[in-house]
Amino acid sequence: MTYEISIWAILIFMVFVAAVLGLSFYFGAKTKSAASYYAAGGNIHWGVNGIAFAGDYLSAASFLGISGMIAYAGYDGFIYSIGYLAGWVVALFLVAEPLKRLGKFTFTDALDSKFNSRAIKLTASISTLIVSIFYLIPQMVGAGDLVVPLLGLPHWAGVVIVGVIVIYIVATAGMTSTTFVQFIKGALLIIFSTILTVYIINNGFNLKPAEDYHEFATIGATVDNGQITAINNASYTLKGQAEGADKTFAVLSKDGYDSWFKLETNEDGSYYLTEALSITNTASGEVLYNGAPKTENRFYQVGHFSKIVHKGNEVGETGPLGPLEFLSTLEASEVVIFSKANLNFNNDYVTVYYQNPTSGSDVLKPGLLLKVGDDGNIWDKMNFLSLMLALFFGTSALPHILIRYYTVPSQRAARKSTIVAIAAIGFFYILTLYMGLGAMVGGVIDVESSNMSSPLLAKSFGIGIFSIISAIAFATVLGTVSGLIVASSGAIAHDFVDMYLKVEMTDQQKVRAGKIAAFGVGLFAILLGIVFKGMNVSFLVGLAFAVAASANLPSILAVIFWKKTTSKGIAASITTGILSSVIIILLSPSMFERYGLLKSDAIIPLDNPGIISIPLAFIVLIVVSLLTQKKV
Repeated sequence: MTYEISIWAILIFMVFVAAVLGLSFYFGAKTKSAASYYAAGGNIHWGVNGIAFAGDYLSAASFLGISGMIAYAGYDGFIYSIGYLAGWVVALFLVAEPLKRLGKFTFTDALDSKFNSRAIKLTASISTLIVSIFYLIPQMVGAGDLVVPLLGLPHWAGVVIVGVIVIYIVATAGMTSTTFVQFIKGALLIIFSTILTVYIINNGFNLKPAEDYHEFATIGATVDNGQITAINNASYTLKGQAEGADKTFAVLSKDGYDSWFKLETNEDGSYYLTEALSITNTASGEVLYNGAPKTENRFYQVGHFSKIVHKGNEVGETGPLGPLEFLSTLEASEVVIFSKANLNFNNDYVTVYYQNPTSGSDVLKPGLLLKVGDDGNIWDKMNFLSLMLALFFGTSALPHILIRYYTVPSQRAARKSTIVAIAAIGFFYILTLYMGLGAMVGGVIDVESSNMSSPLLAKSFGIGIFSIISAIAFATVLGTVSGLIVASSGAIAHDFVDMYLKVEMTDQQKVRAGKIAAFGVGLFAILLGIVFKGMNVSFLVGLAFAVAASANLPSILAVIFWKKTTSKGIAASITTGILSSVIIILLSPSMFERYGLLKSDAIIPLDNPGIISIPLAFIVLIVVSLLTQKKV
């Protein structure tokens, strides 16, 4: 998609970045001890910590990924919100206070508090690093997506900018500056998302698309034995057809450009072709938009209403709506969303996005993305259940979330900060539903990147709120990545070097080791953010949750609640959880598509490993613990 750059957007972005760097410099001068670097000295107020929890948790996956997934798949995207929020119930009632009591700086400290086991130190530090890396990927991808419309830079430049800034934040002040960056951006994100939602509801619905919306051509066609043999528009030349996504597509040429059309059938049995958007990777490597070079600006904003029904009447616009009226009107109306098909035409790989009129009632129920109804097979249903298990149990097993319990002074403060986090996060997730649906029907989505739905929606209401929302979204990435790198550096410097290898270090040397580790992890995160360009960040975070729930949750619950747990049981469970979840992910349909292979060729037909890897890790922990009981 083509974007116009705003000087105001750049200035506001620069102000945000300068404020974050200034905050880091200020707290960096006060960070001298390991306790201050890794856990902010345990002196953060529970209210600040609760909003910082929200700022840490409401990552690029929440603001960019969930809103984008809702804009593309309706209620199926909101299911991620439900799963993410439900996970905090487990954190509140099972994990918060016991973990604060057991730990010191890191998640590994808590697991090893009763054992002093080198095996636990090693496996838990590796688990922390792997989960953090899985979680880092979507944050960096989201950062790259943001700078394209905001600063006019390529995707990789955004990834590098975030990496450099975050390395500076963590390497200067550690958890103290990270906490206040997360607090500020969490509060601002909720405030301005509320403002954006008010804009959406007050604007209502209308049939008039954006000014740059493309008038899609529809022409008649003749079909014989599945082949398109003729078209009734002399301006176009039929060049051929291709099959994909159970649809037939035709290639028509006009004025020297090739455009893609989808074959449809009228009620009387006659055929017609309706234009689709296409992004074609040609043999020369040039990317074409609707058959033309990107400079022709023929890639248009998409997604709109085809019919609006308000209070039982078909209307052209509704005017301002209430929150519930917004949903009921959408349910009664019909939306044009865009679906994706990957085609092979004359040995040329082509990605086509085609119009897909969908009833509002289908948008507001599961099924557009997650096939859980009659149209889904057994693997689809297992995939859905696996996703829910990962989201529900993953929150309480994310190392960068767990270490925040060590930044408050008491168990009571840990519980109270969790309650504040639940309230803030729950309210924000309600807002994502309106932001996603507003983008779906507002003609403002970018089919190349679902992650840009919320910022582009803000842009439709004015460059001012777009600039602020984009800058806050960028700060959202900064805050989350900072927390992840603090957790990763703690796993390397504190858990592995200090505790496992038993390298004797002074307090200053421990801080220096953490900063060096942060630098290394930051560089690796930059590389991964570039490699995974284009994938939905919420989907990627779902994988991180699955790995966390598989590797860490069984051990956490066992240490807290099961007296027969042994150190060997914990180490075996963590190892099993890591290996099983990562192997399933690497052999999944989504990753096969990433490898350039067909999804149908995937060795394991599951995208989400939780339904296999989580129970397996629990079973291994129980069996190994029972087999390694100390003899009385």
